[in-house]
Amino acid sequence: MNDVPGGRSWTQTHWYKWALVGLLWFCGFFNYADRQAVFSVTRSLQSEFELSKAQLGMIGSSFMFVYALAAPFAGALVDRGSRRAWIIGGLAFWSLICALTATSQVYWHLLLFRALEGLGETFYFPASMSLIAAFHAPNTRSKAMGMHQTSVYLGSALGGSIAGVLGDWLGWRSPFWLFGGVGCLLVPMLWFGLRDPEEAKKGVVEADDAIGPGPERIGLVGAVLEIVSRPAALGVLGMFAGANFVAMVLLSWLPYFVSERFGVGQARAAFVATLFLQITSLFGAIMGGFLGDWAAGKPGGRMRVQGAALLLGAPCVFLAARAGSEASFAVALIGIGLCKGVYDASIFASMYDLVRPEVRGKAAGMMNTIGWGAGSTAPLLIGVLGDAQGLSPTIAATAFVYVLAGSIGLVASVLGRAAKPIGTGPG
Repeated sequence: MNDVPGGRSWTQTHWYKWALVGLLWFCGFFNYADRQAVFSVTRSLQSEFELSKAQLGMIGSSFMFVYALAAPFAGALVDRGSRRAWIIGGLAFWSLICALTATSQVYWHLLLFRALEGLGETFYFPASMSLIAAFHAPNTRSKAMGMHQTSVYLGSALGGSIAGVLGDWLGWRSPFWLFGGVGCLLVPMLWFGLRDPEEAKKGVVEADDAIGPGPERIGLVGAVLEIVSRPAALGVLGMFAGANFVAMVLLSWLPYFVSERFGVGQARAAFVATLFLQITSLFGAIMGGFLGDWAAGKPGGRMRVQGAALLLGAPCVFLAARAGSEASFAVALIGIGLCKGVYDASIFASMYDLVRPEVRGKAAGMMNTIGWGAGSTAPLLIGVLGDAQGLSPTIAATAFVYVLAGSIGLVASVLGRAAKPIGTGPG
């Protein structure tokens, strides 16, 4: 590695922790662009493969089922190995699978490729969040993770919008070729730019984290038992499950909902359904990063911010589902996006306030198992109920899930006031 003045490598400088966030941002962008593309071409898939709403929902659920089931094992592997290697390897694998999705000829091909993409992507967030936390102390952690979270929103917004346009112009297969190919081209950039803490010892804050050092290694079962023994950590898991359920409803069904409710084409529906929600979520995440780090000065502070954001977002979800025009729908989406972004900025930071560094990968994996396990039921469940009751009342009912999740978050914040970090003794 090239040295900089003072005898340090560039990965040991103060600014590298922010450069790291920038590098991971591109990876996160394609992580979500690849996911969102399929939901923007559902009308085309429905026509070509003659699918019901329930079958369309299963395409989204197949990704999430595998993602959730593999998450705890991914977290354990991340804690034992190189986070850099898992990030780069995952990107290469899921990008290849994304491109191969374009070769699908029958319905089960779609299910298979979406499931395999879920397997590849399940390693990314345990590895990337753990890596960011290793370079960022608690006083900058929500800001760093909030900045990274903006890649999720832009990836969803631009990925969804581009997929809708390409789906109408060149056929539904074209966005998968595009996103898969560009993702593969990103691999060399991460190969040269990413470093694990052991490759950049100086400036890494992992050892003097507020939680303090613990045992060098802890198994998956031991980590799970430690996490579930903490009432506040259980609250974080419950809040994430509810929030992710609603998020998956919005991501998977809003493009179809807009097309059906307002009688617009696939490209316009994808644009309206993703752009307002995701762009405002971006601003919400930046704001939430500052709020989360400010609130972290008091125990349970991040969770209070998250719980309040979900409660404020609940009426916006209801209004979006019952909107009578594109304009009122867009206004409701702006409210959802701001509240969702504030919540999202501290998803993993709240849990990392409660666990020691040695179990961060496993904690993130466990969160993804619970959160995506709940979310995996959403596309299929909404599809089944949408066939029976219509999408509008079905989506509107998910506002109550936000209310429940927000309430759990506020309760968890009270429990978090008295909680000691794992590894600090009885409590």
